[in-house]
Amino acid sequence: MNKVIHKSNSRGHADHGWLNTWHSFSFANYYNPERMHFGVLRVLNDDTVAPGMGFGQHPHDNMEIISIPLSGDLEHQDNMGNKQVIKEGDVQVMSAGTGIMHSEKNKNNDQQVKFLQIWVFPNKKNVEPRYDQQSFKKENRINKWQQVLSPDKDDEGVWIHQDAWFSLSTLEKGRDLSYEIKRKENGAYLFLLEGELEIDGENIKKRDAVGIWDTEKFNVKASQDSEILVMDIPMKIS
Repeated sequence: MNKVIHKSNSRGHADHGWLNTWHSFSFANYYNPERMHFGVLRVLNDDTVAPGMGFGQHPHDNMEIISIPLSGDLEHQDNMGNKQVIKEGDVQVMSAGTGIMHSEKNKNNDQQVKFLQIWVFPNKKNVEPRYDQQSFKKENRINKWQQVLSPDKDDEGVWIHQDAWFSLSTLEKGRDLSYEIKRKENGAYLFLLEGELEIDGENIKKRDAVGIWDTEKFNVKASQDSEILVMDIPMKIS
């Protein structure tokens, strides 16, 4: 097993007033040649947007973009005619493909919205742009993995153009869980949303991350009640 640990305070950070953001990988004004990506995982931004504020319309292409709200309500609008609100429990995906324009804003004027925005390199270029979102019941991830994303449109969760699987878990204090990596060519990037975990002897805390590869599985044990996101992804960019 190979692994790399990214402590929460080692991430890039920017506070724009309306946006407080932490970057796990090089993004915008944060550049770290050792933190460009992990396999096909290119961006993991941990964003907090002030009430009523947001990102104006902007373009993307040839990227799979996943948004996971942690609290509050995020309003999405794009040039394909979609206007949707996503909230805690939802997972949103956009295949930017040949090109898409969209905007994101905090729908509420009285509270922040917190969400993860994740970019994954696709395994197919110039696909037709698409949008999807699904809601997931949090009780279905207690002490087990709840798959929320896969490469297969007929499998559980949203799907993307990549051999990737995302899973969430709410792991109670003292409980442990094993994760089996889906493909031999894949690794896993575990991002701890809340709590404290032990992963094969390593102790990690809130907003820390561990990248793992060259193994078939790994184990986690909760030192505190914990919220976990695992991104199971190819280690080579195709």
